Amino acid sequence: MIELVNIHKSYSLGKVKVKALEGVSLRIKQGEFVAIMGPSGSGKSTLMYIIGMLDRPDSGEYYLGKKNIYQLSDEELSFLRNHLAGFVFQQFHLLHRMTALENTTLPLVYAGRRRLEEKAKNILKDVGLLDRINHRPNELSGGQQQRVAIVRALVNEPLVILADEPTGNLDSKSQGEILNILKELNKKGKTIIIVTHEKEVASWAKRIIHMRDGRVVSDENLDRETHSLVDNEVDSLIDTVFSKSKKKIEGIKLIDYLHQAYDAMFGHKMRSFLSILGILIGVAAVIAMLALGEGAKESIKEELASLGSNLLTIRSGASRFGAVALEAGTVARLTLEDFSLIKKLPELKRASPSVRGRVQIVYGNKNWNTQLEGVDPDYALIRASEPLVGRFFTEEEVKSKDKVVLLGTTVAEELFSDKNPIGETIKINLINFKVIGVLPPKGSRGPFNQDDTVLVPFTTAMYRVLGREYIDSIYAEVKSEELLEAVQESIKQLLMKEHRLNKNNEDIFEIHNMSEIKKTLESTTRTMSMLLGSIAAISLLVGGIGIMNIMLVSVTERTREIGLRKAIGATNKDVMMQFLIEAIIMSAIGGILGIILGVIIAYLITVFAGWTVKISIFSVVLATGFSLMVGVIFGLWPAKTASKLNPVEALRYE
Repeated sequence: MIELVNIHKSYSLGKVKVKALEGVSLRIKQGEFVAIMGPSGSGKSTLMYIIGMLDRPDSGEYYLGKKNIYQLSDEELSFLRNHLAGFVFQQFHLLHRMTALENTTLPLVYAGRRRLEEKAKNILKDVGLLDRINHRPNELSGGQQQRVAIVRALVNEPLVILADEPTGNLDSKSQGEILNILKELNKKGKTIIIVTHEKEVASWAKRIIHMRDGRVVSDENLDRETHSLVDNEVDSLIDTVFSKSKKKIEGIKLIDYLHQAYDAMFGHKMRSFLSILGILIGVAAVIAMLALGEGAKESIKEELASLGSNLLTIRSGASRFGAVALEAGTVARLTLEDFSLIKKLPELKRASPSVRGRVQIVYGNKNWNTQLEGVDPDYALIRASEPLVGRFFTEEEVKSKDKVVLLGTTVAEELFSDKNPIGETIKINLINFKVIGVLPPKGSRGPFNQDDTVLVPFTTAMYRVLGREYIDSIYAEVKSEELLEAVQESIKQLLMKEHRLNKNNEDIFEIHNMSEIKKTLESTTRTMSMLLGSIAAISLLVGGIGIMNIMLVSVTERTREIGLRKAIGATNKDVMMQFLIEAIIMSAIGGILGIILGVIIAYLITVFAGWTVKISIFSVVLATGFSLMVGVIFGLWPAKTASKLNPVEALRYE
C-alpha cells in the first residue's frame, strides 16, 4: 500500500544543515501494525510525517498504491490526508474552545461530510465517551483526550492511522487503554503506524522498524497474518480518492467557514472585542463627522434660501468721487429713480428697494429696540419672507404710505410672548402701526439676528419714520443664473450713466452677486466635510491596522491549531478563508455597531451643542463599505501568512 524508495530529508537549524533521513526505503502493507523506534533525533517522527503526507522529502519516491505522490500539489495532498490518513499526536492537539464532539467532526468539515456527525457520536460511544461529547478538553483526563483524538482520526474512515508517541503523556492505565483501542482497530483492518521510543509500546505492534541517524537499521516482522484487504482492493480505493481529488478539490462551504470563524472569535472574546472596537470607533467617527458636514450644508442651504436665489444686491460703495472724499448723504446715494430704472430691465424677475434704520418699538409696557427695513411687496418673494401668519403689505399700501408692519419672530416674542399680534397696534418711534403679519424665522447670520427686525412699506420708512430721500440698497432677482453677470454689468453701466461717473469712480456703487457667495459657502462646506471625513477615515484606518496586528498575533497564537487543521485535511485556501472571514466578520460587526454609535453621537451633538446634523444614506453606505474593505485588506495579510505555514513546523511550534 505504501512504498518509500531512497527517501532523503534534511532541515536547516540556523546555519547548520541536519540530515533527518538518509536513503530510507520500506514498504508497508494494508492491515499492518508497525512501530517505528529509535532514540531522539533518529528521524522516526520525520519519517511518519512524510508517510502521512504532512511533509515532502528532498528526494526519493513515495508510492501510495501504484501512484507516485511526490509531484502532487499541497491542495491535493490535503485532500489525500483528509481521506486516507488519520493522525494521533502526543500533545493531543484538541481545540480547547470546542467540545469533544466538535473536535472529532473537524475532519468531516474539510471533507464536506458534516452530515455524518451521528457517526462521530457512535465512535465516541465505542470508546466509552458518549457521556463526554459536550465536554471541552480541559474537562477531560489525558486518556479521554487521547481517545477523542483517536475518534477524530477515525471519523473519515482512513486507510492508515499514524500515531506519534500516542502514550507519551499518559499514565500506565490510560496507556493500556489507548494501545488496546489501536490493537482492536488493527484487527478490523486499519493500518496502524506508531512512532515510539518505548519498547513496551512497540511490543504491541506486529512489525518493528528501528532507526538511527536517519537510517533504517532493522526491520523485524513478528506477524504473518493475511491482511483484511488485498492489494488490488487497496489500489482501487486509492484510485477512487485520486480521481475525486483530480476532478474537484473542494474546500469547506461558506456556512462552515462562518462556523469556524464564529468559534474562533468567541473562543477569544477579548481579542475579538478589541478588534471590533477599533472599527466601531472609526465608523462612528465617519458617520458623526459626515453628519456634521451634511448638517452644515443644510444650514447653509437654508441661509442661502433666506437670502434669495439669483439675487443681486446694489449698495452705495466707496465714498469717493474722483480724488475727493465724499460725506455720507452726498452724491454717492441710491435714489428711487435708480430703483425705477433698474426695475425696468427685462432680465429682472422682480426688484425691491431697501431703507434701514434703528427704531424703538413700544407695545403696552414693553419696549424693544430693533432694525426697521422699508421694502416693496416683491421683497416677500425675493427674500423668502412670506409671513407665517397674517399677510404682506400691498402696492396700494406702499403708495399711500400706510402704517402697517410685519414683525420678525424675535420682536414678536419680546413684545407679545404667546399672544397673537395680528391686528394689534404698536408704536414705532412714537408712531402707531398696525401689525399685519409675522415673518418666518431665519436665524442668525454672523452677529446679525435676522429675526430681530420689522418690515414696513419703503415709502412709509422714508417719509414717515426715518425721514430720508434716498434708499440704502436695491434687491434685484434675475430670471436665471446664467444672466447674473450680464445683468450685473448692465446695472453698473446704468448707474454710472445716471450719476455721471467715469471708470475711476465705478466702485462708488457695489453690486453683490449672491451666487458667488453661494458657491464660496458651498465650496467651504464641501472642503470642511471632506476634511472631517478624512479625519474620521484615518481613525477607521487605525482600526484596520489594529485588526491586522491582532490577527497577526492570532496567527502566532494559533500556529498549532493551523498545523492541526492542515494535518486533518484543511487546504491553504481553507485556512486563509477562515482567517479572512474572521477579519471581515469583526469589521462588519464593528461597522454595524459603529453606525448605531455614530447616529447616537450625531443626535447628542444636536441636543447638547445645538448644531444641525444630517445623517445621509451615502455616509452609512460609505462607512459600512469602508469597514468591510478594511476587513478584507487588513485581514488578507494575516490570512495569507496563516495559509502558508508548513503543517509540520506549525505542529512543533512552541
